[in-house]
Order: sequence, then structure tokens, then C-alpha cells
Amino acid sequence: MKRKMPKDIDEYLERHSSEDQRLLRQMRATIHKAAPEAAEKISYGIPTFYLNGNLVHFAAFAHHIGFYPTASGIAGFKKQLAPFGSSKGAVQFPKDKRLPLTLVTKIVKFRVKENLHK
Repeated sequence: MKRKMPKDIDEYLERHSSEDQRLLRQMRATIHKAAPEAAEKISYGIPTFYLNGNLVHFAAFAHHIGFYPTASGIAGFKKQLAPFGSSKGAVQFPKDKRLPLTLVTKIVKFRVKENLHK
């Protein structure tokens, strides 16, 4: 049976363990602070911040927190993201290490500038 998509980020968080909720709340607060004018929504079944298009997504998985700042967000911070597993549009932050929230802030601000200049 297919699981129903969460209606909002709060419902998404409720579906996860308390430890995952703690990490997801850190990501949410960091992104909100870096992009206070962005709207929250669920897109692709995961938490998304939207500002003149999708800004960034994030999600919890078994061993990592996924962060999706698009291909340009990854490319623009390739050196800083080198210690983490990444692909063209995603990066994996291991749950057993501190989240790089300062780096997340820089990437979100970069994405805000990109989206506002579309």
C-alpha cells in the first residue's frame, strides 16, 4: 500500500524518529533564516522551500540527511561539499556527524540570488 504524501513539512517531520526530527528541524530553521521570504511546501514528497521556483529540498534517510540545492548549488560549492557524498543536484550529510549549517546557509543564500535573478 502506498503511503499518503504529507500535506506539509510539519506532517513530514511527525513521520520520523525524534533524532531525525531534531536534524530536520535544524535544517528547516537554517533554511528559513537564510531565506525568510521563501514559502514552505511539500514537493516530490519531501520538504521544499520555494521562491520564484524550487529553492532547496531536504529529507531524512536511514543514514543521512539529503539536501537538494539543484545542480548549480552543488557546483557552486564543490570544494566545500567534497567531504560529503554528492551527485549532480544532491548532497548527503551523515547523521552521525554535525550538520554543516553554516555551509547550508551559504548555499541557500546563493540559491536565493539565483532564483531572484531568473
